[in-house]
Amino acid sequence: MINRFILNEVSYFGPGAREVLPQEISRLGLQKAFVTTDKDLIKFGVADKVLQVLKKANIPFTVFSEIKPNPTVSNVKAGVKAFAESGADFILAIGGGSSIDTSKAIGIITNNPEFSDVVSLEGVAPTKKKSVPIIALPTTAGTAAEVTINYVITDEENEKKMVCVDPNDIPAIAIVDAELMYTLPKSLTASTGLDALTHAIEGLITKGAWEMSDMFEIKAIEMIARYLETAVSEPNNAEARNGMAVAQYIAGMAFSNVGLGVVHGMAHPLGAIFDIPHGIANALLLPIIMEYNAPAALKKYVEIAKAMNVYSIGMTDEDAAQAAIKAVKDLSIKTGIPQRLRELGIKECDLPKLAASAIKDVCTPGNPRDVTEEIILNLYKKAF
Repeated sequence: MINRFILNEVSYFGPGAREVLPQEISRLGLQKAFVTTDKDLIKFGVADKVLQVLKKANIPFTVFSEIKPNPTVSNVKAGVKAFAESGADFILAIGGGSSIDTSKAIGIITNNPEFSDVVSLEGVAPTKKKSVPIIALPTTAGTAAEVTINYVITDEENEKKMVCVDPNDIPAIAIVDAELMYTLPKSLTASTGLDALTHAIEGLITKGAWEMSDMFEIKAIEMIARYLETAVSEPNNAEARNGMAVAQYIAGMAFSNVGLGVVHGMAHPLGAIFDIPHGIANALLLPIIMEYNAPAALKKYVEIAKAMNVYSIGMTDEDAAQAAIKAVKDLSIKTGIPQRLRELGIKECDLPKLAASAIKDVCTPGNPRDVTEEIILNLYKKAF
């Protein structure tokens, strides 16, 4: 079997890492930035921390902030048009997965205009040219979009999330600066952190996992278990914030290359149809799906229990699996994640529609234990 591993060309880590922007922009021979971000990041001054670096270096830029939390086909088309009109030659993405995913789609379509309908990018799109250069600065510790070859765009017309997989979309540079995350609200710190944990756990047990990906995912689980609760309760704790920033990147390095599972398969319709934040959907579903998957991945669950520091000598594999599942659920409760779909406004009559969508999701086949639409419906019912 041949395994492939794709990563960024260059990445920087650490509080204040954004200061390397001018030298990297110069090194790449770039001239003007098309800054993609959202209105909240502008309102709360987070984007300005990056824009000030550009201003001091006299690097011109245009700001595009029309990005939704679950970015849509319309968002992307507007961004492609705005980029073309801006005269920029690279994209500077500031934000969480929404900003970076939108940037990937804009960059890919700009250099591969035959995909301008956006929907043809779903799945593994046969693009021929690399994206417009993207420099990504994440402001959440969750999606790892700055290091993945994946992006997710909502097809609002068909009420579905399109998972797009394309090695040509990976940002040229990732700058993981924890200082951009200090003002993140507790609820968003929790949901994005558990999104990262979902990436790590699903990436560890997915059918495509292998030794190299396992190494990264186990370390990510260990770090998230160590830092997430502190990052939520002490927002200005530099060690915890930086720990989470690095942990989510590590998780992304692996899952981007090996795939995910039915947690994401079931979370995507919740976002596409009901606009539920992706991190909350993943966090709520994760312990329930872990319970279902345990028989197919017991040895990996032992590793999860060890990484989360809940393994004891003498435990059976089954005991370790239950300890791992409980540790994940406890972390979710401690950080304030809703525990039932009905708390999010979902109705029981909505569940069959969700199941019909989830079984078709591109992430679902990677699950270590096979599922049917009926099984997925029953899992939604458990979550309800």
